[in-house]
Amino acid sequence: MYKYDNYDQTIVNERVAQFRDQTERFLAGKLTEEEFRPLRLMNGLYVQRHAPMLRVAIPYGLLSSKQLRMLAHISRKYDKSYAHFSTRQNLQYNWPALESVPDILADLATVEMHAIQTSGNDIRNTTSDQFAGIAEDELEDPRPYCEIIRQWSTFHPEFSYLPRKFKIAVSGAEHDRVAVQVHDIGLYLVKNDNGEIGFKVIVGGGLGRTPFIGPCIRPFLEKQDLLSYLEAVLRVYNRYGRRDNMFKARIKILVNELGKEEFARQVEEEWLHIKDGVMKLDQKEIDRVKAFFTAPDYDQSAADDTSFESAKESNKDFSNWAIRNLFPHKVAGYKAVVVSLKAPDIPPGDVTDKQMDHIADLADEYSYGELVATHDQNVVLPNVKQADLFALWEKLDAQNLATPNIGLLTDMICCPGLDFCALANAGSIPIAKQINNKFNDIDYLHDIGDIKIKMSGCMNACGHHHVGHIGILGVDKKGEEFYQLTLGGSAENDASLGDRLGPGFAKEEVANVIGKILDVYVEQRQEDEPFLETYRRIGIKPFKESVYASN
Repeated sequence: MYKYDNYDQTIVNERVAQFRDQTERFLAGKLTEEEFRPLRLMNGLYVQRHAPMLRVAIPYGLLSSKQLRMLAHISRKYDKSYAHFSTRQNLQYNWPALESVPDILADLATVEMHAIQTSGNDIRNTTSDQFAGIAEDELEDPRPYCEIIRQWSTFHPEFSYLPRKFKIAVSGAEHDRVAVQVHDIGLYLVKNDNGEIGFKVIVGGGLGRTPFIGPCIRPFLEKQDLLSYLEAVLRVYNRYGRRDNMFKARIKILVNELGKEEFARQVEEEWLHIKDGVMKLDQKEIDRVKAFFTAPDYDQSAADDTSFESAKESNKDFSNWAIRNLFPHKVAGYKAVVVSLKAPDIPPGDVTDKQMDHIADLADEYSYGELVATHDQNVVLPNVKQADLFALWEKLDAQNLATPNIGLLTDMICCPGLDFCALANAGSIPIAKQINNKFNDIDYLHDIGDIKIKMSGCMNACGHHHVGHIGILGVDKKGEEFYQLTLGGSAENDASLGDRLGPGFAKEEVANVIGKILDVYVEQRQEDEPFLETYRRIGIKPFKESVYASN
């Protein structure tokens, strides 16, 4: 993983000192709330419903065990002994005292971490595939390019105050696990007809009040032009993006209003002025960054293990976990392990200080000291020998971290909702609990198979409900919490926005409505047809008829 040099560390340390002074002046009444607001936002600090919320940056989700232990320490010392992983592969603390935030940032700086640009109208944390570097379907490891983008975008003087927040995702795999097409800029590593690897560039995706699947504005961009082309896109957006209406300020609105062709033309025109300048990436610089992402010293005898298959045959619980929570690895004898943060009795994505310490210990023991926060609000141990899987499973199970539900109904994406967020209209966490209580039969869940529920407590869509196979949106209806459902969304290669099922439902009805939807699916599916394929084949009408039949 990337290691700070003296310049990186100095910049982060100076930012901590700067924000400490700003916070002290605010608490002393020398800065108004209006003056302090942009300063705290640039350092990841929100004012939420009950307390400040601090969002910590985890570039492309990659963490060392040392860093995770520091996150656990901070949750104990400054918060309520837990934290929350977000869909941006970041981590959030929901209860820090304002006066303690500079101390938190100082602690983070000791392990090469910060909260810079995790909020505000700037370029946010660049996200990537949680299986980057080890996936069998990977064309090339995207993490070096994420790091290059991080270094270019952090403190970029021209893009510190954009019309709105700006999000970039990069995938190097055949299977999109990053929701590339619903980002402000999405990048796929692709190979052209000459066998050269470059980037397919997608611009103008996004969710929220006006969701869009982003169009491709350049099917192939050479690697050397990555930064100059991103710069051109941001310049056009910064110049013409709406600043008079925050609901129309995202780049997706600009792209939609101009049209794909005209927006692409303006980017290309801007790019001509800068493409051969100082931002051109030479191979030496790409190789320098790539050197930080070398593979560990794998055990070449790992493929000889037979204990893994024997353990699956003799232990059903372990077998269920292995079916759902393991991911293929490009090195024979190894697997990636997805640690589920979706146990039935906890809010999705939450993790305690003890669990964080435990995962860090397991990363050291079994995965070369590295782990990855996922877009789906789980954690991955990327490099585990098959011979160690049973012992690892037992240790995960002891800390309620071995729920065998990855990709299943209860592996929900869920925003904090009304329980924490000042913007939310309805609760998300209570609905997740309701769904978990109703669908608690693991055999039924495995029979239903892959299905993605994504839930947001407001139209800001932090839970990505628009692209859920089943999307749930909480709304306020005359002071009551109601929930609108959508069906047929996807954030993967076949990206699509879900279709609205119909009128919303009262809070207590949501799980039962999902039950009716699943009944239709089970009745209508063909052999092992996944939910999304069934929905696309038969359409929304049978689901609508079943759900609203008795209403």
